[in-house]
Amino acid sequence: MSQPHVAILDDEAEIRRILADALGEAGFRTSTYARATEFEAALKRTTPDVCLVDLGLPDRDGLALVHRLALESGATIIIVSGRAQLQDRVTGLELGADDYIIKPFEPAEVVARVRARLRKNTRAAQDTGATIAAFAGWEAHFDRYALVADDGDEVGFSHAEGEVLRLFLESPRRLISRAQMQESLGGAAGESFDRAMDVRISRLRAKLREDPKNPRLIKTIYGAGYIFLGDVSWR
Repeated sequence: MSQPHVAILDDEAEIRRILADALGEAGFRTSTYARATEFEAALKRTTPDVCLVDLGLPDRDGLALVHRLALESGATIIIVSGRAQLQDRVTGLELGADDYIIKPFEPAEVVARVRARLRKNTRAAQDTGATIAAFAGWEAHFDRYALVADDGDEVGFSHAEGEVLRLFLESPRRLISRAQMQESLGGAAGESFDRAMDVRISRLRAKLREDPKNPRLIKTIYGAGYIFLGDVSWR
């Protein structure tokens, strides 16, 4: 099995060294970048399994970069930042990051978080062995992060949105509580997780052309959770 590839984007050389050393010792292949322009150029050649992204970049807005990565790359995105305010963490998750680590950090914790995300992704793929789900006039292509309508229109979704969508499609017509979502998707329970889920579900509804006041597929059961009302077939 090839080594998982972790890309590290941080303008501090010491941070890049610490992360690369810790991940390398843990069996990961790493590449490091000081500027977003170098990082974006490398992404055109290969997509890493995990991207560790600092928000305080000299040549790009870090949050805007995270959002674009979530929409286009399909990689797992973990923010590693000195911004410790709740709103920064919430915004990062809302824009598509899969996890948020605050500096200063313990290298072992970063390695553990990376491993946990990769294990979860592997389990999700192995659970069904399928990458395309058909439902209610739509196909969700999890191999390329795209929703395709019966009329041929196509819209992309982020890795984070895909995690939520897959959770619904694997348990159609069953109530999924917030606690179950937190257990399945990871992350700390609380306001930031709840707000991130609300945003991801809102975006999924918009992409599925749902009426926000009366969605037909992803229903909110107030005080209980969500339920996906649709028949699903996988291949």
